[in-house]
Amino acid sequence: MRACCIRAAVMVVMLLGVSAAFAGQAAKVDVTGKWTFNVETAAGSGTPTLTMKQDGEKLTGHYSGQLGESDFTGTVKGQAIYIKFAIDVQGNQLEYIYDGTVESKDTMKGKVSIVGLGDGTFTAKKQ
Repeated sequence: MRACCIRAAVMVVMLLGVSAAFAGQAAKVDVTGKWTFNVETAAGSGTPTLTMKQDGEKLTGHYSGQLGESDFTGTVKGQAIYIKFAIDVQGNQLEYIYDGTVESKDTMKGKVSIVGLGDGTFTAKKQ
């Protein structure tokens, strides 16, 4: 009886390990492509476009919005996405930080911070 219980426990542990391995693979995302963002801050709203290229966890791309354009860098780790760039607005460098979660292959949401000006939220859809 004891050997039977030990075998059953070993099988459960093995199944949990296999399940965890598959879950980790399913969590990988690729955000490469063109995305339309909806950004809401206390200062107003906007709909910038971000074109992204993902290589593993490394993210590069181009931002185009009402205040200008900029290349950006960032990371994608699991479902978490982080983007950082600066735009020159009338001689002032505005630093933007997008920190969010990829919810599906074509949607994401999170927080945006315009350093020194305030915070807001964003949602995005892949085109």
